[in-house]
This record gives sequence, structure tokens and C-alpha cells, in this order.
Amino acid sequence: MISILFDLPRSQKRFVSVCADMIFIPMAFWLAMSFRADQLYIPESNSVIWAVAVTVIASVVAFIRLGLYRAVIRYMSNHALIAVVTGVTLSALVLGTSGFAFQAPIPRSVPLIYWCLALLFVGGSRMMIRSVYQHQMRKAKERVIIYGAGSSGLQLSSVLYQGSQFQPVAFIDDNPKRQGNILNGLRVYPPAYLAQTIEKYGAHRILLALGGAPRSKRGLILRYLEDMPVKVQTIPSMSDIVSGKATIAEVRDVDIDDLLGRDEVIPDERLLKTCIANKVVMVTGAGGSIGAELCRQILEHEPRRIVLFELSEFALYSIEQELQRSIDSRHLRVELASVLGSVQKEHRMEVILQTFGVQTVYHAAAYKHVPMVEHNVVEGVRNNVFGTWYAAEAAIRAGVETFVLISTDKAVRPTNVMGASKRMAELILQGLAVRQNRTRFCMVRFGNVLGSSGSVVPLFRSQIEKGGPVTVTHPDIIRYFMTIPEAAQLVLQAGSMGVGGEVFVLNMGDPVKIADLAKKMIHLMGLEIKDDKHPDGDIEIAYTGLRPGEKLFEELLIGDSPQGTEHPRIMMAQEKYLPWDDVAELLDRLDRACHIFDCERVRELLLSAPTDFAPANGIEDLVWQQTSELEGLSSKIQILKNHKKESIV
Repeated sequence: MISILFDLPRSQKRFVSVCADMIFIPMAFWLAMSFRADQLYIPESNSVIWAVAVTVIASVVAFIRLGLYRAVIRYMSNHALIAVVTGVTLSALVLGTSGFAFQAPIPRSVPLIYWCLALLFVGGSRMMIRSVYQHQMRKAKERVIIYGAGSSGLQLSSVLYQGSQFQPVAFIDDNPKRQGNILNGLRVYPPAYLAQTIEKYGAHRILLALGGAPRSKRGLILRYLEDMPVKVQTIPSMSDIVSGKATIAEVRDVDIDDLLGRDEVIPDERLLKTCIANKVVMVTGAGGSIGAELCRQILEHEPRRIVLFELSEFALYSIEQELQRSIDSRHLRVELASVLGSVQKEHRMEVILQTFGVQTVYHAAAYKHVPMVEHNVVEGVRNNVFGTWYAAEAAIRAGVETFVLISTDKAVRPTNVMGASKRMAELILQGLAVRQNRTRFCMVRFGNVLGSSGSVVPLFRSQIEKGGPVTVTHPDIIRYFMTIPEAAQLVLQAGSMGVGGEVFVLNMGDPVKIADLAKKMIHLMGLEIKDDKHPDGDIEIAYTGLRPGEKLFEELLIGDSPQGTEHPRIMMAQEKYLPWDDVAELLDRLDRACHIFDCERVRELLLSAPTDFAPANGIEDLVWQQTSELEGLSSKIQILKNHKKESIV
């Protein structure tokens, strides 16, 4: 019956409410008269009936005017309760007035008794319906524990009460002043009682509501929660909520920067603005993971114009639309120029740089997926080496003030073509920095960025959601990690340092073991690892072996004596370089080898250059391998033909 009532259309529910009130009001009057007479009351005068009829009509009209029938009972607020009290008070006054007007025999104490009973019937019935509904909803909702009983936690609990997905059952907080208190109907427990609290309430999920807690503290909490048999999720940061980017109800998986547990360093505004504010800035590879984040952060410092240069039409369209929305919503006076093209077209680059009067270039365009470049050696070298060279030469002729190369830790003692090609790109800019003084060249080298295309975190999350297995190449493989926003912010600051030719290295913190990262993500999603010790676990970790060109650990420095800079997380590497004439000769030979698609010669030249290239495998280029197989097959066929001729003779 109750479920049928809840499922009625809104108009029918209002009709039911009106009918109920038309019954409750006469009933309240009858009970008031019965209580007053100390016996069951039987009306003996038409004047009483007229007085009650007027009271019923006036009460319903008053309730309508006060908006009581517009209030949704399940979400009754203080406003609705005030409307009930006001409406019932008016009803009691109408009863007393109409009784006097019709000369009805109604004792003077009856309106007061009637007021109490009508308040109980009209307001109480609604509260009862609300309680029944909430009880049914509580049974259907998933029980969750909120970690953090501060303002964020209290707001979250209020939102969840009204929602249909989660039912908050307790708070966990490490503040002793809050522990033991009951806030918003929920008891606050200390972290030490978390396991007992989970078992007591049957919770299967913990929601982090840590407000502005530093990432180091978030990291400690996540490490503590890792072994708990529950899924751990979080709410958006307060800055995102305040800016309108998210709402407090948007429960999401744990942020990747929380997994790192590294506190954010306040950026130096002077360094950020030096090469950006009121200037024309160009980002190559603007649609990529790093390029797009550079564009977002460059926009924050209000350049005169941002030139978005990208080979992919869809990627360029996506970042252009995003930036334009941001410009329009914030009424910024920044122009956007979206240009399709390849960094391998030197004349095209020069025309663009000169046409828009570009003053600063952030060169993020590159092929950076190690196995993909291993399978496409010539294209990787063309894009990463010659694309950088052509863009740099075009920048010099166009009078660009600053040219910043986005490099990688894989350029240090590389074991793959991608790393060797990026080290070659560094050598080119080092040579150009010495050859001329018109454009200031610098390089910024950092490791893996979490959340970028091809990053392990979104891959692991997808694999876990599909039931596994989670694929890790090697149980001992480690990597340096940094979030995309942090990396982009440091790149912008590093680009403002030095006089030219410097290789800046970002402090990536402690390296992370990839297998441990996978285990942490599995545990934080409330699942158990399936292995020999836990054959009934949920997610298996499968070790697939190192991919072509991949090594167990990455380095950030070739030399051993980095210099500090004015920023605590930016160092300057002391790297060897070649005079420009030697670089130019090497590039000429490399160009000829690429032109005839001689992968063997390309590898020899990369080995001869001062890149410390030490390939971990043979030539993996797919076209080269196929060609070699066909040539080998052709040779075998020719040998068989010659042998057949000799036999006939």
C-alpha cells in the first residue's frame, strides 16, 4: 500500500493530501470536544457543523497559500514545518471565530486543544510518511563510513541522506575533540576502531572527506586504509567545489595525486609569468596530455595569444573548445589560434611563428610511447629528432625569445629508440644554444606523468573494473611519477630560468614500484588480490615481461653533480654536449639513413652519438622486420632455383 502511494503521480499525491487534511481537521475538532466533555461528542447543533465546515475550507485554502501541498513530504524542510504550524494556527483561529459567528456551543478551551490535535494529525502524518519513506530508502541504500568529520564530511552526510545511493552510518576522524560526539546523527569513531566500525555497521565503502588536508596526510590515510576490506573513494577538493567544477555529491575513485602522497609546492608566480604574461605563446602538440595541460595553465597567466599547434584534428578541436569555454566563462582577454600542422614541416613552422609573432614556444610534440617508437623507428626519429630541429631553426629565424623542449627521463642512458631520439633532441638544442644567441633554448626532463595517455593508472583502473587481470611487465619494475598539472607547472617555471642550453630536471620524489601501485589500487577498490596464497581472491596480477626497449628503472641524470636552482623541485643537470658542426654532420647522416629507411644505419648513428644509447633488444621496427623476412625468403628461393638448375645440368 505504501509503495503504491509513493509511486502515484505528483498531482494525485496532492489530492490525497487535501483529502487527508479534510478528514484530519474535523477529527481533531471532534476529539477536542470529546476531551473537553470527557465523553464522546455528538454534534447537536447545525451551527457547529457550519463552523467546522468553514474551518475545513479555510484551513485547506490556508495550506494551499502557504505552499504546504507543494512541499515534497520525503524532503520536508524547516519551511514546510513552519507552514504546518502557521496553517494549523490559522485554522484554530478560524474555528474560534466561526464558532462565535454561528453562535455554536464550542467551549473557549476547545480551539487550543484542537490546535494541538490538528498539529499532530496534519504535521505528524507527514512526518510519519517521511519516516516510512526514509526507512525504506535506508534499507535499499549502501552503507558507507565517512572519513573526516569536518565541514566537508558534514556537508557530504547531509547530501547522502537525501540521495538514493549511499547511507552514511558513522564518521571516522583523527581529531580527539570530535571523537565520541554525534554529528548530524552519526557517531564519530577514532581510526583505531575502523575495523570494528566496518563490521558493526556492515559498511562496504569508505568515502574520504578530508577537505584541504595536505597530500602527505592523504597518502598516510590511504596506506592505513589499504588493508581494510572496503572500497575507498573520495569527494572532489574544496577548490573544485567552490569553483563550480564539481559538487560535493560527486563521489569518485581516489585521485592519482593522493596515491603519490606528495605535498604541492606553491609555485613562484614571477617564474610562471616571465615567459607568458601578455606574450604570444605557442604550444606544439597542444592536444596531447602534457600539451593540453600546458595550455590550461598558460591560460591562467593571461598571455596575449595562445597558438595551439597540433597534428591531430580531433585533439586540436577538443583543446580549443575547452579553452574557449574557459575564456568565455571567465571573460578573459586571451586570443586563441588553432593551427593544424606537423613540426616536420620547417617552412610551415617558420611562417606560423612569424605570422603570429610568437615569443615563447613550449615544444611538447613528440612520439613518446616506447614500444610504439620501437616498432616505428624511422618515424620516431623523424618526429622527435628532426621535428625538434626544424622547429628550433624556424624559431631562430622567426625571432622567438624562448624555446622550451619537453624531454624525458628515458633520455638518460636510453635503452630504446624513443629515449635515444629525445637525447638527440637535447643535443640539438644544446648545440643551437651555443651557435647563436637570438633564441634562448632550454630543456626540461621529467619522468612518467600519472593520468596521461598510456599511463598505468587509467589502464589498471580499467582492468580492475573489468575483473582483471592487472598486467605488470615485471615484478621489480619501478618508475618516477608526477601528476600532469604538477609537471606542467614546473615546466613553465623551469622555462623561465637560465641563459640558454640548460637541461633542467624535475624532482620526481621517490620512485614507485609498479607492482605495489597495482596492489594498492586493487585494495583501495575493495578487492582482494588473487594469488597462490589467496586462490579465492578477486583480481590477479599477471606479469607479462619487459616490452621492447623497456628497462627496470629510469634515471633523471647522466652526470652525478646536479645544481640546485631557485625552485626547490627544479635542478640543473651538468650534461655533455657536441659542438654544432658535429651535431649538423650527425644529423645529415641520420637524415640520409631515414630517407632510405635503413633502420640498421639509424641505430648505428644513434649508438655513435654521445647519447649513451645501449639498446636492450634487436631492431623491432615492424616494416624493417617484414622486409628482412621477405628478403630472406627471396634469397632462399633464389638458392633453390640455382640448386635446381645445377641438378638438371
